[in-house]
Amino acid sequence: MQIEQIYTGCLAQGAYYIQHKGEAVVIDPLRETDPYIRRAEKDGARIKYIFETHFHADFVSGHIDLARKTGATIVYGPTAQPGFEAYVAKDREVFRIGDLRFTILHTPGHTMESSCFLLANEEGKAIGLFTGDTLFIGDVGRPDLAQKISGDLTQDKLAGHLYDSLREKILPLADDIIIYPAHGAGSACGKHMSRETTDTLGHQKVVNYALQPMDKDAFIQKVTDGLTPPPAYFPLNVLMNVQGYDSIDKVLERGLHALDATAFESIANETGALLLDTRDPQTFAKGFVPNAINIGIDGSFAPWVGTLIPDITQPILLITDPGMEEETVTRLARVGYDHTIGFLKGGIDAWTAAGKELDHIESVSPQELAARLREDPAAVILDVRKTSEHFSEHVTDAVSLPLDYINEHLERIDNKMKYYVHCAGGYRSMIFNSILRARGYHNLVNVSGGFKAIRESGLFTVSDFVCPTTLL
Repeated sequence: MQIEQIYTGCLAQGAYYIQHKGEAVVIDPLRETDPYIRRAEKDGARIKYIFETHFHADFVSGHIDLARKTGATIVYGPTAQPGFEAYVAKDREVFRIGDLRFTILHTPGHTMESSCFLLANEEGKAIGLFTGDTLFIGDVGRPDLAQKISGDLTQDKLAGHLYDSLREKILPLADDIIIYPAHGAGSACGKHMSRETTDTLGHQKVVNYALQPMDKDAFIQKVTDGLTPPPAYFPLNVLMNVQGYDSIDKVLERGLHALDATAFESIANETGALLLDTRDPQTFAKGFVPNAINIGIDGSFAPWVGTLIPDITQPILLITDPGMEEETVTRLARVGYDHTIGFLKGGIDAWTAAGKELDHIESVSPQELAARLREDPAAVILDVRKTSEHFSEHVTDAVSLPLDYINEHLERIDNKMKYYVHCAGGYRSMIFNSILRARGYHNLVNVSGGFKAIRESGLFTVSDFVCPTTLL
């Protein structure tokens, strides 16, 4: 028996491959199918089933492509209504691969079709529970996402269903069962997820706040308290997972269209495509194609794309480090951005060699920032970290405008004022600066090293546990 967690850090997502005696199941696969197919081929196994724990909101699953390429059966839990060929199972229905048994447990709450898959070994002993977004390590799935799709559901109703599911289906299980969730820390599908990606159910019964003894009303209050609005792309990803989507092969063929500098510029002007530069933020700042925005591939790339680019169908032109084109198109497709239409062949060096115009974003050190503020005390330090980060510790008198809400609050920026922008380390502040620069704001300066460097410089007064100054 083989149980393999295939964890993708940039999405904080865990897919699973389980194999026994030449038969395999894949649980909650990502969009790209080749890794699962190669894994099965290496074992000489046939992928028999694709288990989907629910209709995912934070990524587009690879279930349709994987089924088409392997002949595997897609399996959902009760109440699911997929717009493609799939098997909708009954509660406690059993599926076999080799001598292993999977029993589906319908656990509505995160969504109404949410289900867990209980794995029993060759001796019939239950050893693992694949919980999707029903139960995480340290948390449970947020109960407010399905209401975005179905207007007759409320987060309180869903939280009530989740309470019943946990207590009727999961808590009665043996303490030594291993929990295999769909996400870990960094995912927006929960609030307090651990960085650990597996644990025993017994330990979770002790440390997970949502599994402690309490009545339903108290549970509803705890799991709904402090929920922030989900990224705008979540409902759109759900619809793609429900209705179907273009094959990843077609998306890659369309996106991996190499364009020289002249063709790239021409297509950008003709289509109004978004220019997305995925290079390192500090490298980007030194020279970039005018009007390009920077979301670095080495950060939380896909979630930030989904948060900041509201139109999932917008055509996208890429500027990447050479060799990163396919990786970038794939990561965009994971969150439903299927309309990349080409990339700059040769990257920024080719643009420069063609004599094309470059733009740049000014960056200053904390020491230079302190000197400039003495000369221009009217300038504003703009903190684009999350509100919770700012509240915890921030430069005194800095203004909070979290990057998450830039599209809603862009008009709050005064184009006549000077802003010095920082985040925690420089990734988010460059995104913020590049977006505003593409929209005609030219009085923003990036603070190199972010809040960490500012604090370590000792040149600024730092406040904590104070209601933050905010533009929101």
